[in-house]
Amino acid sequence: MARKKTITKDMILTSAYNLVVNDGFKSFTARNIAKSMGCSTQPLYLEFSCMDDLKEAVIKKIQDYLRQDVFNRHYTDDPLIDLSLSYVDLARNDKQLYRAIYIEDHFGHDAMRRFSYDLGMERLQLYPNVDHLTERRKNDIITGNWIISTGISALVSAGYLDITQEQMIQILTAQINDFINTDRFQSNDCTPMHAFQSSSAKDVHPRLNIR
Repeated sequence: MARKKTITKDMILTSAYNLVVNDGFKSFTARNIAKSMGCSTQPLYLEFSCMDDLKEAVIKKIQDYLRQDVFNRHYTDDPLIDLSLSYVDLARNDKQLYRAIYIEDHFGHDAMRRFSYDLGMERLQLYPNVDHLTERRKNDIITGNWIISTGISALVSAGYLDITQEQMIQILTAQINDFINTDRFQSNDCTPMHAFQSSSAKDVHPRLNIR
């Protein structure tokens, strides 16, 4: 009779996820994960072919959580504003996870930036008046909204800003409508949200060009 597994794939994934949230991928080694579980490294390699596969599973776990439980909340009838308010709520209510993802970059700059861009584009495509816009204009709208949302979230998370949800909605509505109806903000001279280098390439620090 085969012995029942005491260390499951889900247990390993959860332990790896918790380790990354707390310490980042700098501590993401088979030895550290096994130590946190009180076992040898053997169960890890029985469930995952290599550490890169486990890393991808950890990133997918956080992205699934964000998509299904955090960024799927409804506050208004505006899909892009709902996304921004969900982001602010994450910064306010789960500061450790917010810092791990968006400040300390524990889950990988490229992976989370692509995830954020794709999610923003999905929401923008729900607007009835954006079909005629170029891809550059759409990217500008998403980038501009992300900048505003990040600013509000950082101030709220740090306790520097006392703002009501209605006030946030007013700010976000004004910004989104302005960027849709004008070409005021252009990302020609900065790194667009969808433009990446590979993780092995040299990081690019965007320069904002607001006109």
